[in-house]
Amino acid sequence: MNMPRGTDPRESGFPSHARKRFGQHFLTDEQAITDIVRYLALSPTDVAVEIGPGRGALTKHLVATGTRVEAVEIDRDLISGLRAIFTGAERVTIHEADALTFDFANLAAQVGKLRIIGNLPYNIATPLLFRFLQIRECVADMCLMVQKEVAERLTGQPSTPDYGRLSVMVQAYMHVDQILDVEPAAFSPPPKVDSCVVSLRPRVTTLNAEVGLSALSNLVAAAFAHRRKMLRHTLGKLVSEDTLEKHQIKLSQRPEEISVEQYLALAHELARSPSTPASP
Repeated sequence: MNMPRGTDPRESGFPSHARKRFGQHFLTDEQAITDIVRYLALSPTDVAVEIGPGRGALTKHLVATGTRVEAVEIDRDLISGLRAIFTGAERVTIHEADALTFDFANLAAQVGKLRIIGNLPYNIATPLLFRFLQIRECVADMCLMVQKEVAERLTGQPSTPDYGRLSVMVQAYMHVDQILDVEPAAFSPPPKVDSCVVSLRPRVTTLNAEVGLSALSNLVAAAFAHRRKMLRHTLGKLVSEDTLEKHQIKLSQRPEEISVEQYLALAHELARSPSTPASP
């Protein structure tokens, strides 16, 4: 297998500075990269989709496993450097594209289930996560670097400060685990926050298979629009008191006290009976 050349920006034609508008913080710590690749346990039959490969520091380790790598990069100046260092690496494709609009479904139709990997730009991490939920049927699993605060929200549990809309939406369709904490010094330039690698694996249940993403999203958005208010004020116009009581929910409760399973059940009820009368 042809191996890529070094990824030193001075040798590979990369711009010397990260671009703030793309939220670029390049992972450079070899130990963190090694830990991520070890956790992934990639095989040559896998298809790794790397989001924002940057200067290719993680990419070259993915390539070394023999897996197929589909890298999605928006910065055209980085594209030229990536294509230069991975010249001759037959199982690597560099896509010049925005991950928020990239056609993951079309790629999966060609190559099979995708293993999505990447150091997500922190300024668009949440929209990207919602995008990945939209294409979840194409995904085998995900291993993503996010801001530590986002990781805590992703794994947040009911009745805790971290539990909110993002927690419910992601946990409804994914098993989420925090894998590795990463300090700012592991990046160039260092971000002002700590980071965390999270693992997301599709969660398949009868209920979440029946509840559409938009239906659950609308319900949860309404519930958490005013998270300190009781459900009487946030969901009272959408769901009857009888329906809430059916799922052991009281109008006097607040949105952070309701479990993921209960939100899924309510969304299922609304989808079946969209004209459910509101409580007085």
